[in-house]
Amino acid sequence: MLKSLITTDEMAPRKLAPLHPGEVLREEYMEPLGLSAGKIAKAANVPRTRIERIAREEIGITADTAVRLGKVFATTPEFWMNLQARHDLLVAKAALAGEMKGIRVLG
Repeated sequence: MLKSLITTDEMAPRKLAPLHPGEVLREEYMEPLGLSAGKIAKAANVPRTRIERIAREEIGITADTAVRLGKVFATTPEFWMNLQARHDLLVAKAALAGEMKGIRVLG
């Protein structure tokens, strides 16, 4: 009988970091379209550093930025806000995972 070379630890599902909207901006828009942060910022009438920091996943997308990116990329503000909300919820769930057992349902 053959033994697997893969250990149990390697077979455990890996948890990926929550998808940040900056990754979507960078991977789905900036890189394929050859757009710089400066070009996007100019089109959206925001500081270049805001787009750079979002693309580097240092800051999130605000409602103001979502409206602007929706216009620039012919998407909707909801698209960008939903990405941000999902990211925020997954981060919060992970941070509170240990504490959730101590929270009880009322009613």
